[in-house]
Amino acid sequence: MASEARLKMGVLLAVGGIALLAFGAGALQESPRLQVLCALSALPLLLALWRCLARLARPARAPLVEVRIEAGVEQRALLENALAFEARLEHAPIALFRIDGLEGDGQVAPLNANARKLVAPGRASDPAALYRQLSAQPGERRTLVQFETERGTERALVSLSALTLHGRHQRLAALMPVESELEAEALNAWRQLVHVLTHEIMNSLTPVASLSRTAYDLLDELRDTLPLDAGADLATALDAISRRAGSLVDFVASYRSLSNLPPAQPERVRLAELFGRIDALVGPGWRARGGAVEFSVEPASLELMVDPGQLEQALINLLKNAFEATAAKPGGAAGRARVAARLVRGARLRIEVADDGPGVPDALAAHIFTPFFTTKKQGGGIGLAMVRQLVHGNGGTVRYARALGQGARFVITF
Repeated sequence: MASEARLKMGVLLAVGGIALLAFGAGALQESPRLQVLCALSALPLLLALWRCLARLARPARAPLVEVRIEAGVEQRALLENALAFEARLEHAPIALFRIDGLEGDGQVAPLNANARKLVAPGRASDPAALYRQLSAQPGERRTLVQFETERGTERALVSLSALTLHGRHQRLAALMPVESELEAEALNAWRQLVHVLTHEIMNSLTPVASLSRTAYDLLDELRDTLPLDAGADLATALDAISRRAGSLVDFVASYRSLSNLPPAQPERVRLAELFGRIDALVGPGWRARGGAVEFSVEPASLELMVDPGQLEQALINLLKNAFEATAAKPGGAAGRARVAARLVRGARLRIEVADDGPGVPDALAAHIFTPFFTTKKQGGGIGLAMVRQLVHGNGGTVRYARALGQGARFVITF
């Protein structure tokens, strides 16, 4: 624009100069007509000069327009890339947190949707405790942390990296919950182990049980030929071997069911009707003892795609444990249990089974779903292991959660 103004100013000066020369020439000849003729003859020259100067001015403006267009396209591309990156970060399949400040006392803030969901009501029971764990993580490394949620203890893999932005030191923490994956792998490992153990044990026990019974029967035929004391001792020994072998065969056969569960056959089930059938089976026993078991579904029309027989069996096992846990309450008080189903955040369905018994000691809570583990004198350690198998087979998870008051609380989520 400045160069164009300078060119126009030059043209005006040239026109003024030519007009002044023409006027001077007419004045020297003292002829007004000559002055007019000189001025008219100078007009074509002035017009040609104006056009040439205008053409010279045009190329100076064109590059400015192209630069502006290119600059606008580049800014738009940068903006689109920034928006795309923000969308990818927001919907990343891991929870991202920013940690400002020094290790141990840094301020932690969620960066994407998964991080905000993780610390929202209904997930982490104590977000501040989770933030303290993340802030205390040392350096750039991967660690396994655990924190409490309303569904029970959750484990997650944390990976950290350090960076500096605008002169400020920060750490980026990526947190991926892995409890469900670890449970699935552990469940598969236990299933394979139980399958191998039961197969090998049954192969050895079956002939022992059979031969001991055969020997006991032969002893009856030979009893008259043996000394009295020896015959009695042999009879006692063979009878004991036969009984124990038979008991072990039955015991191992019960564990074989853990590795031979039939695949789930899901169908649409109204939970209110399913709870009604369970109440008809277990309710009389609770009421006969002076206690009660309560069932609730919110809303009453709640439905679920699940194998009804397998879900019933899982809930019956949990209520059986609750019945036994509340059998010897102090003061002779009758025990109570509650089974409640409702929808929670994320359109997930939650079934809680709670009782008012002594609960599970903290030191044992991590082992109660392990096959063969039991705290009962006559228990086989199969009940809760079977519950986990049945729930996982139907696409759900089951956790032990600390009760708000007294008792035990199991949470099944689909």
